[in-house]
Amino acid sequence: MPLNEFAANSLSMLWANIHFYCDDEEVVERCWPLTNGYLLRRIPLIITPEGEEFGSGTYQEAIVEFTPSGTISDFRFALDAQLGESMEKGGNGVVETERRMKILSYCERFRTAYNTKDLNFLNQIFSDDALIITGTVVKTKPNEMGIGGEKVLYKKQNKQQYLANLKRAFLRNKWIDVKFFQIGEKGETGGPDAITRSTENPNMYGVRLRQEWRSSNYSDEGYVFLLWDFTVEEAPVIHVRTWQPEWVGGQKLPENDIFSLSDFDL
Repeated sequence: MPLNEFAANSLSMLWANIHFYCDDEEVVERCWPLTNGYLLRRIPLIITPEGEEFGSGTYQEAIVEFTPSGTISDFRFALDAQLGESMEKGGNGVVETERRMKILSYCERFRTAYNTKDLNFLNQIFSDDALIITGTVVKTKPNEMGIGGEKVLYKKQNKQQYLANLKRAFLRNKWIDVKFFQIGEKGETGGPDAITRSTENPNMYGVRLRQEWRSSNYSDEGYVFLLWDFTVEEAPVIHVRTWQPEWVGGQKLPENDIFSLSDFDL
């Protein structure tokens, strides 16, 4: 089956970092209609790491997009199955189905860009004035009772600083496995829906996710918030990306402390 240049580059970049194959002789899934083609979800893949364990497991699911003529136009890793189903069906009904599917698609491409170490895509997807906030757990000074604790210290970066640090992380790690999971209305925290639309600007959408980062020399788990701008439909950008640790002082980060659209609504 033919591939266009974008799909061929996506597939080759994935293959350069990890090898995989589909072990099923037949895959039967719904083919979703798109404005300019079709989309096939939940293609089961077995990861075959070379010489060391890859991430938290060897199973992934892929997404394949086709042009109306049947040419493969994109190949990427899928989000967590529960998150994908939630984004497809909608949670609170505020975000229309077509836009929700578009956001899902770009979140999947965003996630795949870390696995493929695709700095060019990340440079394109972040706006020039993007704000990146990263939380780090630090020890607090003991009180008069001699009891210390932990708190989250937040660091702000601009786009250039973040991408420079990310480039160094890509060079240090043989492989990177990033996964997104749902938090929100039907997710583990029971808070707001995973996708919310701005009341100030209808082209702005907030996406709240739980992230697992696994790499050859570093791992962490935490919460990611992305502020997407769909003013240009076919070239959306991220204005804000935040990361917060899941655990602080032996307890999960409280729901009210997890960043959401209300913290950045423009």
